[in-house]
Amino acid sequence: MMKHSIVAVAVTGVIALSLAACSTSGGGTGGTSATAIPTVKLMVGGIDKQIYLPYQLAQNLGFYKKYGVNVELSTEQNGGVGAEDAMASGQVDMAGAWYVHTVDFQTKGKDVIDIVQLSGAPGEREMCSNKSGVHSAGDFKGKTLGVTDLGSGTDTLTQFLASQKGIAHSGYHTLAVGAGTTAIAAIQTGTADCVMTTQPTVGALTSKGLAYTAVDLATASGATKALGGDWPAASVLAQADWVKSHQGAVQSVVDALVATLHWINTHSATDIANKLPADFVQNATITKAQYIAGLTTDKGQFLPDGIMPAGGPKVIFSMEKALGVDTSKISIAGTFTNKYTLAANKLEGFTVTSTPAGADG
Repeated sequence: MMKHSIVAVAVTGVIALSLAACSTSGGGTGGTSATAIPTVKLMVGGIDKQIYLPYQLAQNLGFYKKYGVNVELSTEQNGGVGAEDAMASGQVDMAGAWYVHTVDFQTKGKDVIDIVQLSGAPGEREMCSNKSGVHSAGDFKGKTLGVTDLGSGTDTLTQFLASQKGIAHSGYHTLAVGAGTTAIAAIQTGTADCVMTTQPTVGALTSKGLAYTAVDLATASGATKALGGDWPAASVLAQADWVKSHQGAVQSVVDALVATLHWINTHSATDIANKLPADFVQNATITKAQYIAGLTTDKGQFLPDGIMPAGGPKVIFSMEKALGVDTSKISIAGTFTNKYTLAANKLEGFTVTSTPAGADG
C-alpha cells in the first residue's frame, strides 16, 4: 500500500468526507486506512537461527518498507509460547515456523495455512557426541536425544527418523535442550547423546570438537536421503480468516520475503552475514567465519522463489500418518497457497524455477 498525502482544503467538511472515504479494513493488525502502512506482527521460532534468517534479513534490507508494510518482528523464547501457537491464539498475526504445523493445526480444527515457503529442507542436523556411538537413526535405540522442545518440529522429525528404522518413541529418551548454549551444554555434560539442531549451534559444536553430524537434514540431498524427498520447513503461517481479511498486508509481506529469497539466491554467504545483526553471526558460541562457513554449506535449503515445492506436502503428510496423526479429514491443497508467491514473482519479473505443488502435494 502506498502513502497518499492529503491536500489541505479550506472547507472542514470536505476534509472530513475525504478522510471517511479513505477508511478500509484490508490492512494489518486492528485495521488501517488507505493513508497508513499496515502493521503486521510476526513471531519467529528462533529469529537468530540460520534456518530462519530470511525474516530478519528482509527487515535489514528494507524490503518490508519497500513493499508497503511495517513488520514487527519478535522471537519465541525457550520455555515460552511457540511462534505458531502465538499466531493460532491471536497474539501475533503471522508465525515464522515450519509448514508441518499447518497439518497439525488443521487436524485439530484450526484453519492455519502456509502463505510463502522459504525452505525445502529442515536445515537441521543430528549432532552426536564423540562417545555416543550414533552414526545413523538406526543407532537411536536406548539413547537420550535432545530436541528444541517437547512436541516441537525437531521432536516430530526425531520420531520419524526413529520410526523409519523400526524404533518406537519409547525406545529412546527425549530431552528438551533448546538451542545455542543450552544444546551445547547438553552434549558437553553428557546429558544428551545427540541433539537435533541448526546453524550456528552446529558450527559451535563442530569447532569445539564436541559432536559430529550423524544425520544431515540441512541440505536438499541430505533431506531427500533421510526423509524421502523435499521437506518444506521454514514458512509463514497465518490463520486463514485473517489472511482473507488482510489481503493487501499479506501480499506485501510475501512480496518482501520473495524478494529476500531472490537476494539470498544471488548473493554469497558472506554478503548475507554482513547484512544480519552482528550478534546473530558472532557471539559467545561462534565466530563470524564459522557462521559463514556453515551458511555456505547449508544455503541451498532456501528456495529461490517462495513456491511450495512439488511433492513436498505429500512427504509431510506421509510422515504425519506414519506417526499416527489422522489426516483423513483435511486436504493437502487446503494447507498452503502459492497465490501470493506467484504474484510476487510476477511483480518483480523473477523466473519461477520451482515446480509448484498441486492439490496432491
